[in-house]
Amino acid sequence: MQLEGQKVVEAKEMARMERESIQKGASDEGYMFKAGEGIAQRIEAFIEEKGRAKKVTLLAGKGNNGGDAFVAGTFLIHRGFEVQAYHLAEAVDCRPLCRKYEKIFAGAGGTVVRGTVVPLEGVIVDGLLGTGVQGILEGSIRDVIHQVNNSRLPILSIDIPSGLNGNTGEVNPNAIYATETMYLGLPKLGFFIGQGYNYIGKLFHVDFGMDPKYWAKAQGNAYIVNEDVMPSLLPPIQRVRHKYQAGYVLALAGSPGMPGAAILSSLAALRSGAGIVRLFHPEEMEDKFAAAPLELVRTSYSLEDPSPIFEEAKRAQACLIGPGLGKSEGIHTSIQAIVSKLNLPMVIDADGLYHIEVFPRGAILTPHYKEMLHLLGKEELSHDDCQKFADQNAVTIVLKGAPTWIFHPNTAPLIVPKGDPGMATAGTGDVLTGMIAATLAQGLDGKEAATLGVYLHGICGEIVAAKQTSYGLIASDLIKILPEAFQTLLAQLSHE
Repeated sequence: MQLEGQKVVEAKEMARMERESIQKGASDEGYMFKAGEGIAQRIEAFIEEKGRAKKVTLLAGKGNNGGDAFVAGTFLIHRGFEVQAYHLAEAVDCRPLCRKYEKIFAGAGGTVVRGTVVPLEGVIVDGLLGTGVQGILEGSIRDVIHQVNNSRLPILSIDIPSGLNGNTGEVNPNAIYATETMYLGLPKLGFFIGQGYNYIGKLFHVDFGMDPKYWAKAQGNAYIVNEDVMPSLLPPIQRVRHKYQAGYVLALAGSPGMPGAAILSSLAALRSGAGIVRLFHPEEMEDKFAAAPLELVRTSYSLEDPSPIFEEAKRAQACLIGPGLGKSEGIHTSIQAIVSKLNLPMVIDADGLYHIEVFPRGAILTPHYKEMLHLLGKEELSHDDCQKFADQNAVTIVLKGAPTWIFHPNTAPLIVPKGDPGMATAGTGDVLTGMIAATLAQGLDGKEAATLGVYLHGICGEIVAAKQTSYGLIASDLIKILPEAFQTLLAQLSHE
């Protein structure tokens, strides 16, 4: 199953491919015309979706990004839109195609304004800077970006939000906060690293006519997850089955003072399809789990005698380890021995990542940024280092964040740009651990289980935030909304 969607490239690689294709006979002007047409279509659709007036303000720079904006503006004028343009540069300083399409835009009835006061009305279309932004933004363009960001109007950026470095994700000192980025061709690496994800808003692809053979040859850094195949990853449900066949998950989690993480991860596994979840917890915690969900099977164990864990592992299909486990010396000295004897697909999270030094082959690790630095033994995070760790240890890494990256041995990383900022709250990672463990128990391999778990987790966050905003989201909300998240995927299957 093809989990990889569009290839992600650096902006400079995209520019190189474009130059190469033009050298081999493609038309620079043809690219601009098709890009402008696609941009206009997306602007029109956005305005219709939001029920806004048919008013557009173009922000045009002196390069081809400005030319794209003028082409789009001309299309919109012909469709009955009121379009004005603010041009940052004098015509004499612009690239030839930008000058040409500014004249065509004006001839079609578009208004072009230059000066220090930026007229902002309707939907803003950002065509100030393209892929070439580098260094520090200064002077008038910096002021314009500041004014636009404070306008509270929707902003649709062409290809890359102006001020954002498409290679590194750096912003120096500011960039357009796009409501939506209409990227041309392939998505840019700078969208997903550094500060980029703060600025791009929703991503929308615009085809500008480049022959797909160039995409295949492009030097990629990762792939965006192929959302079209997500519904088909859902484990099939057999009419005749019992709870162990539906998926049996063992959970080794919780410690005195931290029962919540264990409950969240275990309940998430149940809500994600597991037929039975058995939580193994320290002996002295029986009263702490008295209020746990009735469906959760709870079994105490001692570090001196972990044999009940091994006995149950004979009939389980997956295991989750770590949520709320604590950092006591006792668990540190015994958990490695326990894990080394468990011949089960497993998800390792939180404190488990600190205690375990040799990870079982095929394990799924779900670290956040600081936990990944601990695993790498470094002070700065590099996605290349994450991939090397996955390769060398034969594990799958789910690097939690916005967006989440998935590193699987000897394959290019996957980026899952789903979720909501409200998910930056305690316990959401524990929920993800349980969701992935459930998909493992239902028969998915490590990469598929990690990808489906992360994707569903993100959908849950988006649904909750749409209902109650990002401010009030808590981890248990994700579990409660899981049925709706599954329904969104099942609905897609029914339409195929």
